[in-house]
Amino acid sequence: MDIVLTLVSSPDARVLSTERVDTLRRVLAQRDTDSLTPQWLAPDTACDLVLSGGLDGDLGPVLSAWREKAPIDWALLPREGRRKGLLLADMESTIIGQEMIDEIADLTDLGPRIADITRRAMAGELEFAGSLKERVAAFTGLSLDVLAQVAHRMVLNPGARTLVGTMSRSGAHCALVSGGFEYFASQIKVACGFDEVRANRLEFEGEKLTGRVLAPILGPEAKRQALDELVAACNLSARDACAVGDGANDLDMLAAAGLGVAYHAKPKVRAAARFRLDFADLTGLLFFQGYHRDEFILAPA
Repeated sequence: MDIVLTLVSSPDARVLSTERVDTLRRVLAQRDTDSLTPQWLAPDTACDLVLSGGLDGDLGPVLSAWREKAPIDWALLPREGRRKGLLLADMESTIIGQEMIDEIADLTDLGPRIADITRRAMAGELEFAGSLKERVAAFTGLSLDVLAQVAHRMVLNPGARTLVGTMSRSGAHCALVSGGFEYFASQIKVACGFDEVRANRLEFEGEKLTGRVLAPILGPEAKRQALDELVAACNLSARDACAVGDGANDLDMLAAAGLGVAYHAKPKVRAAARFRLDFADLTGLLFFQGYHRDEFILAPA
């Protein structure tokens, strides 16, 4: 089975030159790994190398030494089945740049304390459900108007609409699976064109928060369960799924997916994930699947 090595740089940096790729090909040749002529997915930004001679051990150290300090991401995937039929995406700090519970807290005097709990939970230092309940309890009595104000702070990360639009056009089912709140996730669903959303629901009495999250709480186990349910509903297997997230509560979902990508992630997640995007924007997930840039459904970030 042919293996494809995909190299992706930040679209702004465009540091993936022909010369740099040729240097890597010479290094691979020294390891009895034949790489075919580069197939450029986007000039100076992304290309594929088909490794026809198999893999001689772990290429991670070789690739790290080759790229040195260049902002280049990479992935090794079987050539067959690269394009996925299902996308599961975390929302906060993945599809959008914010953690919305911290944005709510920023409008109160609870900002620093809530932000610290969020940081520790996403880093895997705190149990997710308990830390979520603790933070939401601090918002007891908060007006719905505050949530409406905070919603205006949401900003899509670069490539979010293009990722969802391109995979949707290719027939993939796209799901937003968030440990955040449905109030915000439902708006991002519409903004990006996701097919469905799964997120936590805040409880209200009238126009005010009760300080409780409605059961069931969507945490790490529920994200993995969402993947299992959706691949079954779409008549796919887990290897046909692309999942992306940044926090510790995404790890089970990322590990189960055929292409599970840690996106600009927390250290624990970066260390555990098989695939990473440390530099590229969300269109890097499309390049990993072998999409050419001229196949993208381009949209504002």
